[in-house]
Amino acid sequence: MAIQNRYEFMYYVACTNGNANGDPDMGNTPRVDPQTMQGLITDVATKRRIRNYVTLAHGEEPGMNLIIEQSTNINRHIAQAKRNAGVEDCAKTKEAVYAGRKKACEMFYDVRAFGAVMSTGPNAGQVRGPVQITFGKSLDPVLPMDIAITRMAAAETNKEGTVEAYLKSEQETPEDKLRTMGRKQLIPFGLYEVRGFISANLAAETGFDEEDLKILFEAILNMYEHDRSASKGQMEVVSPLILFKHVGTDTDEQQRIKQAKLGCAPAHKLFELVTVSKKPEVDCPRSYRDYDARVALDRVPSGVQIGFQSDAFGTISWGALPESETWFHHG
Repeated sequence: MAIQNRYEFMYYVACTNGNANGDPDMGNTPRVDPQTMQGLITDVATKRRIRNYVTLAHGEEPGMNLIIEQSTNINRHIAQAKRNAGVEDCAKTKEAVYAGRKKACEMFYDVRAFGAVMSTGPNAGQVRGPVQITFGKSLDPVLPMDIAITRMAAAETNKEGTVEAYLKSEQETPEDKLRTMGRKQLIPFGLYEVRGFISANLAAETGFDEEDLKILFEAILNMYEHDRSASKGQMEVVSPLILFKHVGTDTDEQQRIKQAKLGCAPAHKLFELVTVSKKPEVDCPRSYRDYDARVALDRVPSGVQIGFQSDAFGTISWGALPESETWFHHG
């Protein structure tokens, strides 16, 4: 059964001496808001890492395939979904499109979670996903740097392309010519806040259930642990996953269920319960420990539960900070 509660969530990502999210239109320099110079991480980049983790940890499980995979044609996946639904791959009738849409939700985790445009090619319609994620934004301005690097080897080509030809070329070429220069884009440090929303009403359309929700939280807390690269530097989710679960207040059970789906407080008011600010004595933050993080547990609205998940495979601590949490404080 699809989830029955609306959720909001937020978490903090630290990037140290790396490129949190490069812009290919700007020479892969770190993305920034040009007016404030705050760093940005696109929602697409975050979803890509969630997908990567889901494939790594759950890819062999039924219903955990992905429609958006590297170097694939999504039309093949759409056609396969329609075939598995018992209709022709390219059938265009309303019934065939709906059957393909329903089967795609069953087959693909990212369709159930994020939705998909499947009206291309074989056509299985469009799906609005219950999980939406904002751009991550750094709390303070970041300093994009473009530094020169030296590779102590070259990659020259020759017409013959044989081992002997390359060896001869090496012997005839001066040593200082057998090296190349390159560029590397990074920021010294940035602490990014990311927010997300989960709609119970849209989950009913895709079948996004409690197990899918558990895997989403697991993926968010673990995604950077399996996405290491030289360009990323050191990146990790440094906060607990902060969850706001709408449960309702009405004494009538049916009305309370409705409230839990629709929500009991505006999302922006819930996000305002969490404040992370630079410590007064710090000029240039270089660690998430250079910030104070506080959450106003005493101001959580009626009908909403606040929870914290620090361990990707651990339980959610509802109503109180986990004992293991040392960065966030009740304030």
